[in-house]
Amino acid sequence: MKLNWGTGIVIAIIGFVAFILYFVITMSTDKKFNHDLVTEKYYQKELEYQDNIEASRNAKSLENNIKITQSKEGLTVNFPEDFEYHKITGKVFLYRPSNKQLDFELPLSLSNTYLLVPEKRLLGGRWNITVKWSYEGKDYLYKEELTY
Repeated sequence: MKLNWGTGIVIAIIGFVAFILYFVITMSTDKKFNHDLVTEKYYQKELEYQDNIEASRNAKSLENNIKITQSKEGLTVNFPEDFEYHKITGKVFLYRPSNKQLDFELPLSLSNTYLLVPEKRLLGGRWNITVKWSYEGKDYLYKEELTY
């Protein structure tokens, strides 16, 4: 049986479509490929976005913003010293882009002008830290990427 060029093109297109369908179905159903969103409450976070922009502006307008330093004990989150630390409320969220199970959140209950994140909670690698805090009714937001 002799094939002409039109039949060859049709067979090639059908083969290509079959390959793409196989690839899509395999990637969608295989358990070893993880397709999680960055956050579970994606749409709720989107609604809070304008509040985060305003809180970031408030933090950038401070003379002394938060400073994060690394030590043998862990990460030290230093708050501005001109604020009364017992009036600061909020939370610190550490996000590990490579592993969702390592993410954690700490509430702010300060007994000094700094918060220590223990070294045993942090593995070496890249972390995104978000400090969302308020002082006397004004919200502040500080974000930083760091390598521990």
